[in-house]
Amino acid sequence: MFKKSKDAEKVKILLVDEYNDLQSQVAEYFIKEMYGDIYDVHSAGPKFDCMNCELISVMYQLGYDIRARRAKDFRDKKIPAKLDYIIFMEKATYDRITKVIPWDAPQILKDFGRKDNFEEATDDVELMECYKAFIEKVRVWVEETFADPANLKSMVI
Repeated sequence: MFKKSKDAEKVKILLVDEYNDLQSQVAEYFIKEMYGDIYDVHSAGPKFDCMNCELISVMYQLGYDIRARRAKDFRDKKIPAKLDYIIFMEKATYDRITKVIPWDAPQILKDFGRKDNFEEATDDVELMECYKAFIEKVRVWVEETFADPANLKSMVI
């Protein structure tokens, strides 16, 4: 695993999904938990909404506590002015705003879709299983992708 020297600056990343309510929140959580010593990671969306309550509940049941998180839009003052990478987590948002996003940084697209993909669930148990599979998919992607910051260069589009 890549180890950052104490004097090296963290890689600044912004994770983007439409409302900052789902996939960007999950990825931000896991990057901070696994690689917080390497990355200064933020998440936001071009539109503002609330955190996905079902996501919060399922994450908590799995032992991942995101209850204190809040959805953020691009006006959030904590987002650094200079970013190393912008990672779009849904293609529809990327297609709509890639040319007008207010930061100039290399862009990456990793499409995890939206909650609409969970429509096949016919009851709460199936919906929970959809969330669990989604969370695990994002967790594995984070674990594999962010272990070494050099991996990000090859993903730029």
